[in-house]
Amino acid sequence: MADFPEMPASGTEVANPVGGKRLRAHVIAAALPHVPFDGWTDKTLALAIAEAGVDPALARFEFARGGLDLLLAYHRARDRDFAERLAALDLEGLRFRDKVAVAIDTRLDVVAGEKDAVRRGVALLALPRHAPEGALALWHTADAIWTALGDTSDDFNWYSKRATLSAIYSSALLYWLGEDEPGFPRTRAFTRRRIEDLMRFEKAKARIGANPVARAVLSGPLRLLGRVRAPAAPPRRDLPGWYAD
Repeated sequence: MADFPEMPASGTEVANPVGGKRLRAHVIAAALPHVPFDGWTDKTLALAIAEAGVDPALARFEFARGGLDLLLAYHRARDRDFAERLAALDLEGLRFRDKVAVAIDTRLDVVAGEKDAVRRGVALLALPRHAPEGALALWHTADAIWTALGDTSDDFNWYSKRATLSAIYSSALLYWLGEDEPGFPRTRAFTRRRIEDLMRFEKAKARIGANPVARAVLSGPLRLLGRVRAPAAPPRRDLPGWYAD
């Protein structure tokens, strides 16, 4: 558990009594200068709570698992920032593969000035005990990208699109962490190569689907996949790491 600051005495006014998304934003902003040195830890969270002047009791509720929940809140906040930034871009006339590439570039641009914080976050989520949270964060980013690009699939493609994009984005992120050039041109080129590989795979799938023999052989599995649907309702938001925005 995080070493939260002591509760203020009765009658003491908290400097910035906010809650929910506003509280998280204040704490994240206060935490970022500490993350390169102390990581996404309970120590960082305690310092951020004190410096942000938020109610420690509310912070205890928002970041129930300490530094881990602080990292997840940061990640989801940057996914929202990405969606807003992408919505302001003019993507009209671009091929869809180019729109995906621009979306990945934009998501990395959002955290371009916070590379040390991202690096510490990747290291934390790479630990075996945090593998579920890491997978969930990556999936959320892939979903944010597809949603921002207007994806309306509601069948098995909903899952396959996010799974393939998760693989592309995670590899681009690791490549980006190792690049120091301004504007990360090598990462941009790498991302486009990965997307081209995916396009070749999709074309191969289409050729198989058009083959009558292949359709006959795969009729059983395809029938089962045809019953798969995208989630009909949003996931629960009353668990640590989930936030109702």
